[in-house]
Amino acid sequence: MKFNSVNKILESSFRSNWERDALSNYKGSTLTYRDVATGIRRMQLLFEKCGIVKGDKIAVCSRNQANWGVCFLAALTYGAVPVPLLHEFKPENIHYLVNHSDARLLFVGDNIWENLSETEMPELLAIVSVNSLNLLFSRVEPLQFLSEAIDMDFVRLYPGGLKPEDLSYYEDEADELAMINYTSGTSGFSKGVMLSYRNLYANLTAAREEAEPQMSCESEVVSLLPSAHMYGMMFEFLFEMTIGAHVYFLTRVPSPKVILGAFAEVHPDIIISVPLIIEKVYKSKLKPLADRTQPFIKLPLLGQAIQKTFRDGLIEAFGGRFEEIILGGAPFNPEVEAFLRTIHFPFTVGYGMTECAPLVTYCKWYKTRKGSCGQPIKCCQVRIDSKNPHKIPGEIQIKGDNVFMGYYKNRQATAASFTNDNWLKTGDMGIIDADGYVYLKGRSKCMILGPSGQNIYPEELEGVINNVNYVVDSLVIEDDGGLTALIFPDYRQAEMDGLSAEDLETKIRDTMPEVNKKLPVYANIRKIEFMPEDFERTPKRSIKRYLYQRN
Repeated sequence: MKFNSVNKILESSFRSNWERDALSNYKGSTLTYRDVATGIRRMQLLFEKCGIVKGDKIAVCSRNQANWGVCFLAALTYGAVPVPLLHEFKPENIHYLVNHSDARLLFVGDNIWENLSETEMPELLAIVSVNSLNLLFSRVEPLQFLSEAIDMDFVRLYPGGLKPEDLSYYEDEADELAMINYTSGTSGFSKGVMLSYRNLYANLTAAREEAEPQMSCESEVVSLLPSAHMYGMMFEFLFEMTIGAHVYFLTRVPSPKVILGAFAEVHPDIIISVPLIIEKVYKSKLKPLADRTQPFIKLPLLGQAIQKTFRDGLIEAFGGRFEEIILGGAPFNPEVEAFLRTIHFPFTVGYGMTECAPLVTYCKWYKTRKGSCGQPIKCCQVRIDSKNPHKIPGEIQIKGDNVFMGYYKNRQATAASFTNDNWLKTGDMGIIDADGYVYLKGRSKCMILGPSGQNIYPEELEGVINNVNYVVDSLVIEDDGGLTALIFPDYRQAEMDGLSAEDLETKIRDTMPEVNKKLPVYANIRKIEFMPEDFERTPKRSIKRYLYQRN
């Protein structure tokens, strides 16, 4: 793949879209590309005052907001290495990651800063509020003098304000370290994924040529996912900045009500999401009606009319203008997928991981196949470590321009992540058909060995259990030689429907024989336990499985 400087692409986009809206806080303020560029330059003057040089690490930790984009891009386009940290991390973890990454500066959200201590991060030169872009702490010189010096330098350099021709961003090379992204994975402590500019460019190219070629400077996007996570960063922020699009950050907990309200107001051109959001909409709004119309939905004329009603209503609920919804980051419920395919709803399921920045497979919605997460993007190859990769699941392995450089300061983990012939070992199990469509079967670490050596993928069982009425989510674990389903029910909805907690639990237990009929005998659920509150989750809403294992 021919490589072009990522920062120079951003520079060109900013110049071309100078007066266009760039980043908005939903229901709040908006920054144009000129505003973002001005904020970037002011932050870079701070870098200069602090003696920050190319390759120095700069941590960014806050909720999604417009200034998060300013801070991240200020570091990237300076030639420093941004280290985005998920704001959901606990204070002691943030202290640890700032120190582990060797960060010299920290951009932090005000609510997060309240629980942090500069003495726990002794190598930091300065700390800046993401909310206001004001200095919070400095080891370089007193705050007031440092702030005044930056203001004076900016006025001296740009007496008439920053202009497009003033932009001169760092020209990166393909194999330079671009950023470090600390994973929030579901097992063990976070590792620092080192991503090169080649990795970023490969994903930007996949977005431009394969996933979102219809996007332009006229496009608008609602950012639902954490920008510190590669899925949200790449496809709800960074790609948009390279084409002059307009991004709305929700700046609040992305509940279905808030999300659908934003979609109705913004009318986004593309929707990037995790399956949980669309599954909640289906379960609360569509499933009851779908169950009642099931006998008629396959009839020639009436069925078509019913399908169209469902499809049009769902498209309108998601803003009415999007080209497709791209789902990823977690398994998709098979029942919901089957229903959406029946009504010809424009959605597709992709597959990726932080170590691939993040995209691995994708396919346009009208080319997808049931149960598949698409085909490998053009910059990479995928193989299955199996004697019969078309039928017998094996580990998914990857090679290509999207594959990361390694884990920061962790050579042992890096070496363990690659095969002897240098393919990335994903830890995910799957098969691939003759046309290159990949089908995920689950995490190899989550796989349970059945009584006669059968491979049991708990995600597949959970997909069946989660279709039971009043089940919010479930987790299947191995427990004393059998399978136990941990279930978090919708106690609140049951109460509204006149069911006590005891009645609800009895009702769910009574459905288990029907659930087991849909499962292989060796994968039958032997026991149910109810969770009084939701599972502990990662920011992308995956259950932290390792917290609930018993064997």
